[in-house]
Amino acid sequence: MITYDKLYIGGRWTAPAKKDLLEVRSPHDRSLVGRAAEATAPDVDLAVAAAREAFDEGPWPRLSPTERQKVIARFNDLYAERAEEIADLTTAENGSARWFTGWTAAALSQQTDAFLRAAAALPWEEELPRTDGATGRILVRREPVGVVAAVIPWNAPHQSALVKMVPALLAGCTVVLKASPENALVTLLLGEILTAAGVPEGVVSILPADRETSEYLVSHPGIDKIAFTGSTGAGRTVAAIAGRQLKRVSLELGGKSAAIVLEDADLDAMAEGLKFLSFANNAEACVAHTRILVHRSRYDEAVARLKDLVESLTVGDPADPGTFIGPMVRADQQERVRSYIETGIREGARLVTGGPGVPAGLEGGYYVTPTLFADVDNSMRIAQEEIFGPVLVVIPFDDDDHAVRIANDSPYGLGGGVWTADEARALDIARRVRTGTFAVNGAPFSFDGPFGGFKSSGIGREFGTVGLTQYVEYKTIAA
Repeated sequence: MITYDKLYIGGRWTAPAKKDLLEVRSPHDRSLVGRAAEATAPDVDLAVAAAREAFDEGPWPRLSPTERQKVIARFNDLYAERAEEIADLTTAENGSARWFTGWTAAALSQQTDAFLRAAAALPWEEELPRTDGATGRILVRREPVGVVAAVIPWNAPHQSALVKMVPALLAGCTVVLKASPENALVTLLLGEILTAAGVPEGVVSILPADRETSEYLVSHPGIDKIAFTGSTGAGRTVAAIAGRQLKRVSLELGGKSAAIVLEDADLDAMAEGLKFLSFANNAEACVAHTRILVHRSRYDEAVARLKDLVESLTVGDPADPGTFIGPMVRADQQERVRSYIETGIREGARLVTGGPGVPAGLEGGYYVTPTLFADVDNSMRIAQEEIFGPVLVVIPFDDDDHAVRIANDSPYGLGGGVWTADEARALDIARRVRTGTFAVNGAPFSFDGPFGGFKSSGIGREFGTVGLTQYVEYKTIAA
């Protein structure tokens, strides 16, 4: 059993104000994984004060960009050395299947490498040519935005943490990272790596905490910028707080992404691709492709192929390398997904496979049976609302214009894709669907390209150069 009885505040392991430790339990069998300190408002005050002092008076913002890059490169090397340990602990806490946590822990080194490339190439100070006939120089500087409150969800703890913390640190910011209680252990582990990498005192704090403490943090007058990943409802609350205080804010929120299957699609390739695009991380992913739009001429064939896919998914102990889908993270999340399945049945959708029951033999954990609905109308709740679990809905369409209308008929705009043998047609559809990312035939994305959402899926972007510049302010100097 793992115990972190102290919080990582300003680079120091500090006793929390609250003496009782969190119990972190496995969603697979509810066994005790470990105990961790839980932050409350006094701990937030300490962390923000440390970050404020480190930003206003400390060396980190005043180092050269190259010097900061060297520290983050050391962090990345040390992180890679512990990738297997991180993957095991994430699986134990989250219930995410081990194949997924192993892949993620390895991929995060690539994510950080992309930020390092962006930081090395970015002109932190540049001179613009004068075009007005005046004498003198015009200098444009990219300066750190200040103290960052990075608030992350439970479903991908290190990905959500590093996609905020790394660019913020490269820009010269200081960071207070607020983690979910479900991931207290693996997130506090980051403190060990940060210290070993040589991140100075005061620059980073890590606080596992509840929603009330999270709201206290983002409302704190010492915070300059909020970087949030979570539900759209919570994002609206964060945006309102930021608006009242005129804080900089970026939001990575929910999704209800559509995969469009044209009449010339390779259905075997489609099913293999959606296995990962729709069900990775137990389908507890904002980018999951959960609305499958199929041309009527291939509809019955596609439904049959998707039925085979859903029924082939191995559900069970997430630590077992043969498991593809583990449990939901908590009892309330399990109940939420099961209630949506019941809603779909009441709405009149055709239940092709699955259902609200718990898989046999897995009643001791927070499991859900992977479920497929067909004959779904896009106005149904199961087509409009983010379920955040292994539930797919299949919707027929008549032509490309109809498919695009259905795809865009959503409050969300995070991801999506198209399956077809015609690349020109695919790109035409991709340009018309209002989402931040879009995949043609399951093509993989790059950490160099921006990631984020349209509409209720968020504000701002992450990854690469665009993600890095979310943590800078621009200053113009005339000399």
